[in-house]
Order: sequence, then C-alpha cells, then structure tokens
Amino acid sequence: MANNKSAKKRILISKRNNLQNRFYKSSVKTLTKNFLNDLEIFKSYEPTTDKKKELNLHLEKTLASIYSLIDKGLKKNVYHKNTAARKKAKLAALLKNACGLI
Repeated sequence: MANNKSAKKRILISKRNNLQNRFYKSSVKTLTKNFLNDLEIFKSYEPTTDKKKELNLHLEKTLASIYSLIDKGLKKNVYHKNTAARKKAKLAALLKNACGLI
C-alpha cells in the first residue's frame, strides 16, 4: 500500500485512467464487431434493393460513431495517433470494398 499522499493520489488517478481507457477500447471493439456483422449482411443483399440502400446509410452512421470514439480516445491518449489512423483506414477500406466503389 502507498505510504505517502502523492503515491495514494497516483493510485487513484491510475484507476480512473484505466476505467476511461477500458471504456473507449471496449466501445470501439463492440461497435466494430457490429459494423462487421452489418457489413456481411449488406454483402448478401441484391444490389438494387431498398433494404441495401437503407443498410448502407446505417453502416455510414455506425462508421461515423466509431470514428468519433476513436478520435475522442486519441484526444485522451488512449490510442496512439498511428493506431487510430490504422483502425479508421481499415474500416473505411472494408466499407469501400463492400459497396463496390473500387
């Protein structure tokens, strides 16, 4: 156990930061899994259906929310800048390939 005031304070700050980091990382992972599941469903639809257009909008909104969380995590030093950029680029490339924009 900590013996002085500054050591006790560092323990509390460490716990707070750990919870914050875990929130951002787990939220990004969960949203990414949902995004990938929706992407597989999106690929299974015929190209001209209205459902596919609706799901495309849903995918774009989900991607925007993932971007937002990654950027907030980057701002709070949860992610390194290259890690955040890599995660965002990977998701964007997956969506681009699924939509047939290549």
